[in-house]
Amino acid sequence: MVKRQAYQPILITDASRSQDDQLTSRQKRYVLMMGIRVACVIAGAVLVGTKAPLLWLWLPLVALGMILIPWLAVLLANDRPPKEEHRLATRFQPRHRDETPPMSLTAEERPHRIIDAEP
Repeated sequence: MVKRQAYQPILITDASRSQDDQLTSRQKRYVLMMGIRVACVIAGAVLVGTKAPLLWLWLPLVALGMILIPWLAVLLANDRPPKEEHRLATRFQPRHRDETPPMSLTAEERPHRIIDAEP
């Protein structure tokens, strides 16, 4: 008798987020980061306009934010989580010739279709 492997279902909690959910979260993150950039531009304009104390310290920090934030926003907006390879690895493993697939039925277990020509 050939020993069959137990069927292991894929749990719904293992499912990755949908493409739409991933895109929406990346768009929100991008808009938030670009909003911070706009705040840096406005803060820089206000600091220069009011001739704030320690302008030599604040202006490079604001300029750094205006330069780095758009670059990071684009990188993070185009980044998506890696695909999980382990989910499909167990499905397509090569089997030995004498081993039956885990979900296959033996000849006795299969439903038989009977065709009778006589009414």
